[in-house]
Amino acid sequence: MARNVFTSFHYKPDNWRASTVRNIGKIEGNKVVTANKWEEVTKGGATAIKKWINDNMKGKSCIIVLVGQDTAKRKWIDYEIERAWTENKGLLGIYIHNLKNSKGEQSNKGSNPFEHFTLGSKKLSSVVKCYNPPYKTSTNVYSYIKENIEEWIEEAIEIRKNN
Repeated sequence: MARNVFTSFHYKPDNWRASTVRNIGKIEGNKVVTANKWEEVTKGGATAIKKWINDNMKGKSCIIVLVGQDTAKRKWIDYEIERAWTENKGLLGIYIHNLKNSKGEQSNKGSNPFEHFTLGSKKLSSVVKCYNPPYKTSTNVYSYIKENIEEWIEEAIEIRKNN
């Protein structure tokens, strides 16, 4: 059964890749946001962006950070990570740099977005898993994510319950 999840990603460079993951059919809950809608939200400033994030995270059991080349340390992705952890939601990352974008291009691997968060004396990255599909070919990466995403989500929810 597909879980209701929120997907977090760097919009401009990774929207196509994020849509690819969302369309796998194993997750529910995130409506595809058009560039026009996102522009409308961002015009409202920080308050409107927080409200949009908060509204869209409601009722979700897990947050998946889709990690592209420049995902780590982005203000709103950091906000989503912090909020997910605070709200006791499952949290995981999936590297998507080897999925092709709309131009058929792949990108460089980005940094782990959980690396700069701490839980007491340990890094969040030591608790939250960030999966890197072991393939270079986009179709193989897609298949690997499709085969494993449900298990990763369930594991992330269980990890959060225990931490």
